[in-house]
Amino acid sequence: MKDHANTNCDRMSRTKNMAVIGLMTAVICIAAPFSIPIPISPVPISLTNFIIFIAVYILGMRSASICVVLYLILGTAGLPVFSSFSGGLAKLAGPTGGYLAGFVLLALIQGFVLERFPGKKYAAVPGMIIGMAVCYALGTTWLALQTGQSFAAALTIGVLPYLPGDAIKIIIAAITGPKLRAAVRRSLNK
Repeated sequence: MKDHANTNCDRMSRTKNMAVIGLMTAVICIAAPFSIPIPISPVPISLTNFIIFIAVYILGMRSASICVVLYLILGTAGLPVFSSFSGGLAKLAGPTGGYLAGFVLLALIQGFVLERFPGKKYAAVPGMIIGMAVCYALGTTWLALQTGQSFAAALTIGVLPYLPGDAIKIIIAAITGPKLRAAVRRSLNK
């Protein structure tokens, strides 16, 4: 009888986790298309990285990375979940495709750091910073290749204008992320 109860508990836990993965994937898909184009860059301002920061807090490295991969699959399949309500393989292969692919690395890196130092209040901050740096490096390299610009020129239009906003997103995520994680965990344990 005890094994049956444990099996049911494990199934319930997996079901709840899958539901939260689906919910966070939906949040990414809903928030990401709302973007602000800026005249000097093909890269728009969006909340996608902020939602990924929060997803990592709530779900951890593995499940948040699954969310990001699902988001990319849905967008590549043609759903209008990428910036400016676009989708399709052309968007992933276009100038901003490297940043989109870099979101997976962002989730993995932030999640790894967060899980490696679970008791530290702001442990995810270095993970978010390093994850964004890796995302930016991949995105800038791809942008340079797609536009025929030098890496420095692509960095100037694809990264530098976004640093202040991303710093604010990291600060807000570092403050709200642990609270959201605790709230979600409490609700899942009911």
